[in-house]
Amino acid sequence: MAVRDPVGATWRLIRWGGALAKHDALIPREITPLLPAWARPIAGFVHLFAGREGRDGRPGQRLGRAFETLGPVAIKLGQVMATRADIFGIEFARDLGRLKDKLPPFPTQEARREIERSLGRPVESLFTDFGDPIGAASLAQAHPAWLADGRKVAVKVLRPGVERRVVKGLDAMRLAAGLVHRLVPAARRLEPEAFVETVARSMYLELDMRLEAAAASELHDIMEKARADGAHMIAPKVVWDGVGKRVLTLEWAVGLPMTDPAAIEQPGMDINALADNVVRAFLVQALDYGTFHADLHEGNLFASAPAELTAVDFGIIGRLNPGERRYLAEILWGFLTRDYPRIARVHFEAGYVPPHHSVEAFAQALRAVGEPVIGRAASQVSMGRLLGQLFEITALFDMHLRPELILLQKTMVSVEGVARRLNPDHDLWAAAQPVVERWITRELGPRAQVRDGLREILSGARALSRLVQEPSTSQTVIVERVKTPTWLAVCVVVAMGLSTAALVMSLWPGIVG
Repeated sequence: MAVRDPVGATWRLIRWGGALAKHDALIPREITPLLPAWARPIAGFVHLFAGREGRDGRPGQRLGRAFETLGPVAIKLGQVMATRADIFGIEFARDLGRLKDKLPPFPTQEARREIERSLGRPVESLFTDFGDPIGAASLAQAHPAWLADGRKVAVKVLRPGVERRVVKGLDAMRLAAGLVHRLVPAARRLEPEAFVETVARSMYLELDMRLEAAAASELHDIMEKARADGAHMIAPKVVWDGVGKRVLTLEWAVGLPMTDPAAIEQPGMDINALADNVVRAFLVQALDYGTFHADLHEGNLFASAPAELTAVDFGIIGRLNPGERRYLAEILWGFLTRDYPRIARVHFEAGYVPPHHSVEAFAQALRAVGEPVIGRAASQVSMGRLLGQLFEITALFDMHLRPELILLQKTMVSVEGVARRLNPDHDLWAAAQPVVERWITRELGPRAQVRDGLREILSGARALSRLVQEPSTSQTVIVERVKTPTWLAVCVVVAMGLSTAALVMSLWPGIVG
């Protein structure tokens, strides 16, 4: 999308630059020795604006603090950057991952007015009791409430006027992405404008509670089906009477939030099984259904014994088409079985690597990524690090960032982080193997090949039947010559004559002289 207000966006970018300089996050002092000689005085000048906030912590921590002061769009940008460990590094992404989206709540009375305006009915007509906020983020806050039938629910209400702030912030981001694309050719492979639009789409979805309600309902149904495959994760039911553009009502989540240390100390809790379930629930959603919760961090997960999970906050949903699901499964299976030629072929078949490169050379590069992790202890093998190295290798083969895979990679890294924090020695690959193996067998095994062959035969038979029933008819093409009007021809001749005369007169003095 185009920048709507270039002047306003420019001013906001200047303010952003000031906040980043104050936190020593615009040109961090750690990279100054790596800059060209001509750029170091500029960096030194910028460092003069760093305050106390710019002297404490690592670059990722300082950038996170700067984003917290800049509002919801900057916070969302930081959260998405935290998913790109392949670009920014593991430690930097981990520091940004701790970016806090917590703000002081707005008054309960104001929340009640927002609910009544959105639903068109008094709060008392839906809830017998409506409590004070239990959590406030940059976009919305949550309230406990009770329905007439005694059920406890969570009511999420958007902040007043937040849409206007988001639109202005996205305008500034689009301007910045356009400047980076034009002025920094090396950054074009990272598709900065597509990256910003990914952030924008996720924020627009989060600003309409009706869309989040639909996503919550869809994931509730998917998770119910997935439980049969060992995915122990559920989503609360949507209370549709309490859903409007700015209001979302869900049944109260079962268990304790995983941000609470007491969550893993509940009687009968199996920590290892809980870590396995986080990984398997995500993979079942992504591979089997092509729709997955794309924000699976501890703040959005509740745990209950023995190893059950409840997911909340459905503002970001990832979707994979059949080709992308196959890509994910074959990549994971290829690394599990050390079949690097297979991984290489998948990249070429999916069009992720341009065809002028060599499949064999790409497979060799993939072996350089996979072999160092084979046989190492599970606690030393990071899926996030593996993905980061994979993207470093693909950069050599002109593989551009695929926007549709951003949420997939983000969620894989988040899920790995949750599992490893539950159990530092958790074997992520062992947890993933049953799900991936089942998918490979079902979708690419001998039965699948027979099934796909039959489908192609049936599809061909239907096409042939349609051709017999509705034979193609020949089409007659009529070519009509359009005669040029006489007046138009006369005007053209006169214009050419006058032009020639004017040219000769302008050159005549030089010719005579």
